[in-house]
Amino acid sequence: MRILLIADIHANYEALETVLAIPYDRAICLGDIVDYGPDPDKCIDLLRMKGIPVIRGNHDNAVAFKVDCQCGYKYKHLSIATREYTWDILDRARMEYLQKLPLLIREEIGGKRLYLTHASPRSMFEYIKPETADEEVRNMIDEAAEPLEADFLIVGHSHIPMNRKLGNLTIINPGSVGQPRDGDPRASCAIFDTESGKVENLRLDYDIDAVCTKIKERMPHADELIAILRRGY
Repeated sequence: MRILLIADIHANYEALETVLAIPYDRAICLGDIVDYGPDPDKCIDLLRMKGIPVIRGNHDNAVAFKVDCQCGYKYKHLSIATREYTWDILDRARMEYLQKLPLLIREEIGGKRLYLTHASPRSMFEYIKPETADEEVRNMIDEAAEPLEADFLIVGHSHIPMNRKLGNLTIINPGSVGQPRDGDPRASCAIFDTESGKVENLRLDYDIDAVCTKIKERMPHADELIAILRRGY
């Protein structure tokens, strides 16, 4: 089975449409549908229409429950400003959808055990990055509210693609669909082949000009948001 792994869409509808057009058998979203981008409603509606399971990310949580997203200082002022915009866009049904998203999903496919969550098993606010020390990742796992008991830990949140081993555990991050932070502005996603256990990270061009036009027309801090999209960080 080819599972399409997506994360950190951040209301970028054109990027989401593009990644969902590639061939896959099933898709799972690791959270953060909203904030930063112009189309939170359309992104929610597309995921719901396609029946794609979604995990609640820290930005989904902040929008849904009107709490702090606890994101990094560099972009926090943008998340706060665009959250006000997001609340104006989303109706009650879409807000309730965000509130009901789960914090983790467990799957067993072909004898492989998958643990999927937004950030780390310990917290939706922690980053597991390629450079995060093994010992710190082990602490996140050991101190999780629920035991990991998996062969694959699949996360988002950092906006940086990753495929690393920690003992017998494989940690996968598909990168960000709508807000890449690794210097490559193309939409990022991954295909996980459950038969072989192999992961293919993909980068896809999308209509970034259309997104930037919407941001310019509708959103606060438009110039800064556009520059981040075009730089990829």
